[in-house]
Amino acid sequence: MESSSIITQVQKDEALAHPKPGLVTKSSPKKPRRRSIFKALFCCFRARNVQQPPANEQAQQTEENDSVAKSDLLQCLQYQFYQIPGTCLLPEVNKQDVGKICVVIDLDETLVHSSFKPINNADFIVPVEIEGTTHQVYVLKRPFVDEFLRRMGDLFECVLFTASLAKYADPVTDLLDKWGVFRARLFRESCVFHQGCYVKDLSRLGRDLSKTIILDNSPASYIFHPENAIPVLSWFDDMGDTELLNLIPIFEELSQAEDVYTTLGQLRSL
Repeated sequence: MESSSIITQVQKDEALAHPKPGLVTKSSPKKPRRRSIFKALFCCFRARNVQQPPANEQAQQTEENDSVAKSDLLQCLQYQFYQIPGTCLLPEVNKQDVGKICVVIDLDETLVHSSFKPINNADFIVPVEIEGTTHQVYVLKRPFVDEFLRRMGDLFECVLFTASLAKYADPVTDLLDKWGVFRARLFRESCVFHQGCYVKDLSRLGRDLSKTIILDNSPASYIFHPENAIPVLSWFDDMGDTELLNLIPIFEELSQAEDVYTTLGQLRSL
């Protein structure tokens, strides 16, 4: 297995060489937080409402659909379908989380950025063994990630869900989550491999979808449930980034929702 397949997100060098529309960098001006989030979310709704072709035509269109450009698609390096074990991915809700909304949070380019290339100001350096050889993974924390995670832990049942392998993501999360915010951790084997990408199927969690939200930088990750998503701009190394800080009041409002679809719809219309 190549070392780059441990982490499925797009690497920093590739992103800088091929900048994506809407990506915030040091040289690009930022747009108002709410407008950018829910404009992106609205686009997801529109894409989902496009009429689907008949079943007998879908097989012929698969190859064509795979080539459609999407912002921040997961870099899919292993083409294998992983059977999800059991009926539900998550255990029963803990007593302290009863009645809370479940928030599924991505790792790479959402909370941190990792690279196999040395980074001078890395917050963590995590050794990962691949085929008998130990590789060093250099991890940068996104600005305000500590404040964001602490507040999320107060308000929600938080679940880490990443398309990366556990041998990388688990030790990174150990170092990142010093407060035990994440009640559960889900990795690549819990994703559904769909049209060349690892998709996080929220219907397999065992939670009420009307009380489930996913925060992810990749629209491909939540393509099955775009109406449950809050998009976040990908982060690589901009230490002036304030995405997570700006998201806190939005999630504070969502924490009181009886139905996330209604509240997200109201926020989207602002």
